[in-house]
Amino acid sequence: MYRAAAFCLLFLSLNCAAQMEKIVIPAGTPEDQALQTISNESDAQKRIALYEEFVQKFSGNPAAVAYGDWQISQAYQSSGDLEKAMSYGEKALASAPNNLDILVSQANLAQQMKSNAKVVEYAVRGGKAYNGTLQAPKPEGVTDEQYAARIADLRESNKSSYEFLETASFNAIADEKDARTRMTYIESFTPAFPASRFEAQVTQYAMYSLGQLNETSRMYAYGEKALAANPNSLPVLLLLANAYVEDSRPASVAKSITYSQKVIELAKADAPDADRANKMSAGVAHSTLGYAYMKQEKMSAAIPELKSAAALLKGQDDTAYAIVLYRLGFAYGKTGRLAEARVALEEGVKIPGPVQAQSQKLLADVNAVKTKAK
Repeated sequence: MYRAAAFCLLFLSLNCAAQMEKIVIPAGTPEDQALQTISNESDAQKRIALYEEFVQKFSGNPAAVAYGDWQISQAYQSSGDLEKAMSYGEKALASAPNNLDILVSQANLAQQMKSNAKVVEYAVRGGKAYNGTLQAPKPEGVTDEQYAARIADLRESNKSSYEFLETASFNAIADEKDARTRMTYIESFTPAFPASRFEAQVTQYAMYSLGQLNETSRMYAYGEKALAANPNSLPVLLLLANAYVEDSRPASVAKSITYSQKVIELAKADAPDADRANKMSAGVAHSTLGYAYMKQEKMSAAIPELKSAAALLKGQDDTAYAIVLYRLGFAYGKTGRLAEARVALEEGVKIPGPVQAQSQKLLADVNAVKTKAK
């Protein structure tokens, strides 16, 4: 019998820095006997006191100390004293720095305390420990079959903990309001959770954050690297297209056109089975493509793209739709099609949002010009 958070595989060295540690209390030892006594105590406060004594008595046994402090942490968490729970969890980690079970407990506590920084800290430590263990070299005397079986067992037995930490860390990124702090979290998350389920979303947050920080060169580099890894990622293609179209350099606008066209091709918005997400992607891409043509003074090419965008975005996203109507009104106005410009802008000014005031001003300018026959 073992009283433990989980078992320890002997072929993996516990002294290796980025590998999972497992707490083992062998049956029949004085530590095990003391824990049996503690488990028979029904009073929560007395049980905490007994665990304190247990930690002191077996202070030379890191596994016992980690287990005792962890149990005290969980007891305080149950009673609602989160600060003490966090403190004792830290003590447990001091004895078992890469124990996935304790790291999960600490990440859960950090969530309750609404501390994104701590959530990311514990999650990243757990992700590194998990992946470090799975990537450990095969020890001597272990066959390939044995090694593969053990790695598969480790992966499966710790999968739920790993996925909890991955999700908790991603949620902290998504919740963070400060762009620089969010980017710091992302830079910690990426190596700790390679090939993450949230890779596309994290890339979007990274590019959005870098855009907020006006670090455009870094944003382009990040996006291009993500695109190299996944050339058909619609979110990354859209983000890059929208970023490049705002750059005044001709080469950047040309890239925006290329990426927008690729999104339209991949999204297949006209297909009978096209879903809302693909239609939205295509709509935004048509809008960006039309805007890119406008920047090149190609209004006759811009207008059909913007009309396609309007048809796809109407009723789907008010802000995106309002932006398209403003661009369409501007393009019509530039070509002298004032009546059509007026129709687009009159619809746009009804939509509250970031371009409402601009649409009102442009509509006033159009109305001030005598309508020309086209």
